[in-house]
Amino acid sequence: MSFEIREKPEMVERALLVGLGMPGESRRERQALLAELQDLVQNLGIGIVGSLLEYTREIQAKYLCGIGKAIEIQQRAIELDADCVIFDNLLSPSQQREWEKLLNVTVIDREEVILDIFAKRARTREAVMQVDLARMQYALPRMAGMWKHLDRQRGGSGGGKGGGAAARGEGEKQIEVDRRLARDRIEAIRSELEIVRRQRGTQRKERTRQGIPAAAIVGYTNAGKSSLLNLMSGAGVLAQDILFATLETTSRKIELPDGQPLVLTDTVGFIRNLPHRLVEAFKSTLEEATMADFLIQVVDASDPEALRHYETTCEVLAGLGAAEKPMVVVWNKIDLIPPELREETLAALRGKVTCPSLSMSVRESRGVDDLLAACVQMLSHRVSTARYRIPLAESRYIAIMYRDGKVLSTEYEGNDAIVEAILPKEFAARMERYRI
Repeated sequence: MSFEIREKPEMVERALLVGLGMPGESRRERQALLAELQDLVQNLGIGIVGSLLEYTREIQAKYLCGIGKAIEIQQRAIELDADCVIFDNLLSPSQQREWEKLLNVTVIDREEVILDIFAKRARTREAVMQVDLARMQYALPRMAGMWKHLDRQRGGSGGGKGGGAAARGEGEKQIEVDRRLARDRIEAIRSELEIVRRQRGTQRKERTRQGIPAAAIVGYTNAGKSSLLNLMSGAGVLAQDILFATLETTSRKIELPDGQPLVLTDTVGFIRNLPHRLVEAFKSTLEEATMADFLIQVVDASDPEALRHYETTCEVLAGLGAAEKPMVVVWNKIDLIPPELREETLAALRGKVTCPSLSMSVRESRGVDDLLAACVQMLSHRVSTARYRIPLAESRYIAIMYRDGKVLSTEYEGNDAIVEAILPKEFAARMERYRI
């Protein structure tokens, strides 16, 4: 059974966006978040009639803000004839209901917008399950207000003795049924996702057994992660200029300049105030970042919020337990920075990070060699370059060198082959007796 977050009017066309600045928040940060909300809402195809940024001195339980600010927002919604008000804040179920009573229109918060986008983007079975899990967890505490119309339509109580089930309204009985069904479905999805997580773990163990290193491509949504994977590997991964185009992991094996294999894995994009339940739901997918040998963080260098996007990604990675992972930062989309500002912009960005970083234009295929060289450097501790004298009678070792390493040259002296090769250190240790 499938559950919508809640019933909405089929045609929501005129949305008023509202950002409520909390004590201690900077105006610049709140304005950037409101602009980001506009992008999110436009991705849902909802028309926007205006935006409003208000500040509250202290957080209030009923509306987040005081009644005076709430009335101002109500008046603005009436003036603009809005049929929907979308808050950039996260609203509790009771706050969402109170706002809908006051405004008499559909009220949505930032989390619901992101969940709706994820629902539109999900394609694979795993992604659909992950989104369904997050949406049902969001909907469960909000079900109380979804079935009140049945009580109003059918008269409320049934007149049974003792206040039992027969005495309860249709809406109250329906919500009990829906809650039970939702909880059952949540547990079923969790069980299925656990199976997927174990399967992914088995695949990682096999890669580890084969000695194949892995790198996870991470970053803010729409930074160019999928495009980078396509460029590096020739993979046909969906790469569009839309938010959250990728919700499932895609892995591709490439060969580095020193002959080492490397598995590159694309991951779901991050965003500021990414709902915690989405991070939890996508944990099996995001585990690729925690298990990788190193990370490649892609940042849209042309975005005025580039540094904040970098910091947000680092914060999410820290929450996943991947804060200490070695990382290469790719400042992407440099072709979109005006030429006269490019060097100054990139120098300022590089100065804010302590890990290795490089600039690229994935769209123009610029900077690929620099990234490949950075990947080689990241894995330099795993390989050894040396010359070996191998008897031709044991030529099977030469075949293994070609398979698991990179042979740079081969010469023959009598019954021996002189081979110069870059080998994984574990294999190189086994070949130590042949080393020249």
